[in-house]
Amino acid sequence: MISVQSLTVEFSARPLFDGVSFVINDNDKIALVGRNGAGKSTLLKILAGLQQPTAGVVGKPAELTVGYLPQQMSLADTRTVRDEAALAFSHVKELDREIECLGNEVASRDDYDSDDYGRLVQRLSHLTDVRAMFQSENHEAQLEKTLLGLGFERADFDRPTSEFSGGWRMRVELAKLLLSHFDVLLLDEPTNHLDIESIQWLETFLKNRRGAVVVVSHDRAFIDNVTHRTIEISLGKIYDYQVNYSQFVVLRQERVEQQRRAYENQQKLIHDTEEFIERFRYKATKAVQVQSRIKQLAKIERIEVDQVDTSALRLKFPPAMRSGDYPVIADGVRKDYGDHNVFSDVTFTIKRGEKVAFVGRNGAGKTTLVKCIMGEIPFEGTLKIGHNVKVGYFAQNEAQLLDGELSVFDTIDRVAVGDVRSRINDLLGAFMFGGEAADKKVKVLSGGEKARLAMLRMLLRPVNLLILDEPTNHLDMVTKDILKEAIGDFDGTVIVVSHDREFLDGLVEKVYEFGDHRVREHLGGIYDFLQSRQLSSLRQLEVRQRDLDAPKSTEPTAARLSYEEKKEHDRRLCQARKRVEQQEAKIAELEAEIAGIEQTLASGTVDDVTIYDRHARLRAQLDEVMAQWETAEEELAALGE
Repeated sequence: MISVQSLTVEFSARPLFDGVSFVINDNDKIALVGRNGAGKSTLLKILAGLQQPTAGVVGKPAELTVGYLPQQMSLADTRTVRDEAALAFSHVKELDREIECLGNEVASRDDYDSDDYGRLVQRLSHLTDVRAMFQSENHEAQLEKTLLGLGFERADFDRPTSEFSGGWRMRVELAKLLLSHFDVLLLDEPTNHLDIESIQWLETFLKNRRGAVVVVSHDRAFIDNVTHRTIEISLGKIYDYQVNYSQFVVLRQERVEQQRRAYENQQKLIHDTEEFIERFRYKATKAVQVQSRIKQLAKIERIEVDQVDTSALRLKFPPAMRSGDYPVIADGVRKDYGDHNVFSDVTFTIKRGEKVAFVGRNGAGKTTLVKCIMGEIPFEGTLKIGHNVKVGYFAQNEAQLLDGELSVFDTIDRVAVGDVRSRINDLLGAFMFGGEAADKKVKVLSGGEKARLAMLRMLLRPVNLLILDEPTNHLDMVTKDILKEAIGDFDGTVIVVSHDREFLDGLVEKVYEFGDHRVREHLGGIYDFLQSRQLSSLRQLEVRQRDLDAPKSTEPTAARLSYEEKKEHDRRLCQARKRVEQQEAKIAELEAEIAGIEQTLASGTVDDVTIYDRHARLRAQLDEVMAQWETAEEELAALGE
């Protein structure tokens, strides 16, 4: 599908890629990995045709379609969520126009034996097949299912996109991309704006879709579940593994060990050769041998050990001073924005030394509660911060708050105090900002480098309560592992807001789930929580979940709700029943009409040949309505019917 040959990319005479070659095949599911700054996003832009390499060729068929989701993009806010997502199907009209144009050209030509005519017919045949596929699909049902899967509710569909945060607008762009049936999808950090359950839905979608996918993601569980091939960018080279990420890590370690042994053997050879040259340089009887060794030395291609493994990054939080037994106590906390209630009656206690996770769909109030704890916004109820608690807060947009005009060194120099000022260069070196990197302006750093710099800035103050809001966004795999290990070793209390299952696994011992304007406590790790949610068979991505951990009752679910909740539940239940009934009525009507036509066809007395086209159209309509009925049935079942 896409062939990359001898690709070279240079920035300021520094090679980012050096003669890279590989092929993307039909239905490949590829994870593109490498340390921050290795060139992953640059390679995606080149594959998408948005950036030109310094040298080399990217070859792809003319009819191949490529969809690209960048990490950041400018978004239009002139339509509703539904209308914006529906733009994914605008290409169908363009397809019709091209088919009509090609059909007219084929009809007007008579050079049937020419290569050009053959290519024309082949192109027309391909487009006709593509159009037939679209004809058999129900665009509206696909659109609704995709938006629901990405976390939207039906009530959101007709809201203007301008009412949503940047993260939710990025979900609309992702929905458009998934609905467009591109031959190749290029996704740069698609999970950054998704909650855990939306990520799981996206995993299933990408695994089952036809066509190739190339994804850059630092969510290890996500790429493990989606991909079966891993391409690593390291030191300007490509290493291609026909395995998923977890298997790649094992094979990569074996490769690095071989690389290190070869490096050590080469260094010994170089040392011995240089020693021979110095020893006999001025002896006439050894002149020929000395010149031979000098030439041999010049021809040696120096082996480099991958920089990820030679990195000096070691992350260690300062020792935590002792705090009171209960760093955070929440009692009846409520937060409203106007008429909108984010959460109410939030009551919990976090003990000293506990490491807990805040999880739930975006917009459910995780960051809002963190801001309440930090005292940044007003709220109702009581939030007590324990005795001698010193809070270190890493905000979700912490990296964006850095001054882009400052250098890396100046960024740390401005917050460093005391003895730390004399060790700034050592600290920067430990965080992979040694040498010339310390003089770089912040604005030229990659997203991961900015996140790493922001993390270092936070570490300069000793704390005993860490609150980390999406700390792994933009961090590469190695840095994430180091951060996870550092948090695990931290002897204070930790609250982590994250959608990264692999990062949370083994790190937290308690999960607080946000949803339905409430916060529920789950004892155990993240996978214990996910398992309990899956066994419940309620899908938060389609409806706001009810309290799964409440004591079992013989009363109906709706009877245990408050009056307002029961009223809303009954309204949605009524709407869902009505949608099911409408689809069932359409199905019965179409099946009766199809049965009538098939009876006529069976009689053998067909005078009107258009009856065959009418039969095909009705069958296609029936497939569409059946898909709508299935979606409606799923929603009804999720509501407890």
